[in-house]
Amino acid sequence: MIVIGLTGSIGMGKSTTAKMFEEEGVPVYDADAEVHRLYAKGGAGVAPVEAAFPGVTRDGAVDREELGKRVLNNPEALRRLQSIVYPLMQSRQGFLEKARADGKDMAVLDIPLLFETGGEKNVDAVVVASAPAEIQRRRVLEREGMTEEKLNAILAKQLPDAEKRQRADFIVETGEGFDAARAQVRQIIAALRARQKAS
Repeated sequence: MIVIGLTGSIGMGKSTTAKMFEEEGVPVYDADAEVHRLYAKGGAGVAPVEAAFPGVTRDGAVDREELGKRVLNNPEALRRLQSIVYPLMQSRQGFLEKARADGKDMAVLDIPLLFETGGEKNVDAVVVASAPAEIQRRRVLEREGMTEEKLNAILAKQLPDAEKRQRADFIVETGEGFDAARAQVRQIIAALRARQKAS
């Protein structure tokens, strides 16, 4: 089974691209959704995150906004958080095992910080969702509660788009509209299937 790592900076259309893979019958593992589960009330991440960052929980759940303030612009704090959260994300292995058992020929791991965490070593191909910088900024600044300052801090901890594009096996240009992006996703799936047959 081909394991695809899907990544892309904030506002680049990664989530939309992930949905397009799903619509083509490729199962997708959503790392962000997994983190949400770990941070929710009763989640396995609540106690260890609170122990490392006292005061970031409210009503038995991690307050993502408060936690974000602690780790934004603080690489050491971010590394500490990642060292707590990543080992708890065990469902990724279960997801891949289920996809194999279901007879799927490929599966997507949707991981925002794929390159930043060295995750590209664990996948067979990397797909990067990308768009021109002005489209990215417009999309992100339309989000509720987003400011220029917040956006710049988020971009500072993400590998630059140009570098992601260089390291990608495939790029989905999301700035050209849904139909164009969907066509690119289909081309990627076809190319990977052809490559698998040839090997």
